[in-house]
Amino acid sequence: MAQTILVIDDEKDIRDMVSSYLTQEGYRVATAVNGRHGLDVAQQEKPNLIILDLMMPEMDGYEFVRAYQKESDTPIIMLTAKIEETDMVLGLELGADDYVTKPFSPRELTARVRSLLRRIGSSPATNETVEVGDVILDMAARRATVDGKPIELTPSEYHILLTLMRSAGRVFSRLELLDDSYDIATEGYERNVDVHIRRLRQKLEADPSNPYWIETVYGFGYRFVKPGKI
Repeated sequence: MAQTILVIDDEKDIRDMVSSYLTQEGYRVATAVNGRHGLDVAQQEKPNLIILDLMMPEMDGYEFVRAYQKESDTPIIMLTAKIEETDMVLGLELGADDYVTKPFSPRELTARVRSLLRRIGSSPATNETVEVGDVILDMAARRATVDGKPIELTPSEYHILLTLMRSAGRVFSRLELLDDSYDIATEGYERNVDVHIRRLRQKLEADPSNPYWIETVYGFGYRFVKPGKI
């Protein structure tokens, strides 16, 4: 059964172009003209992924993410003409999984859709748990606990944390954490990982500014620390 992509954008030309490329790739596409309309369509369609414009009338992308994530953890790619890093960071901080700026290559956007869906689907829910020290990752619930305290995760946060914890002590580059194989990684794309890591630290660490669990290995990437083997 084809996966459903919801495209939310107030520009008809953008909706039509993205829909055409995604349909050619075998996806089923639903569309909405703004965030408020998108909430209604998302409730009906239960999409596998959402492509979301940032600047829209009635309800913009930021408002949509705040409202929608109360109901679902569907992965989100933000699509916007704004290029300032602060806008990118804010979108990711709110819980988006990726960020693409206009004008964009439809081929690149389609590749990012494939890559994100592959990453999210690469770890099917099982009853398995991954435990490192006081951090336990429940693969069935797709959430973590730290000292028994439950931590909610976005799809990308879950994927990155699972990768790190399964090989605790190993250093992963940003590209490895993205698990990208479509030759679409750019400096900004890799920087997305840094934002996801920061969010994970805010959720996992007692002192995010002085992290214990997720260590930065300068010039290389990140690793999850094995207790007693720092």
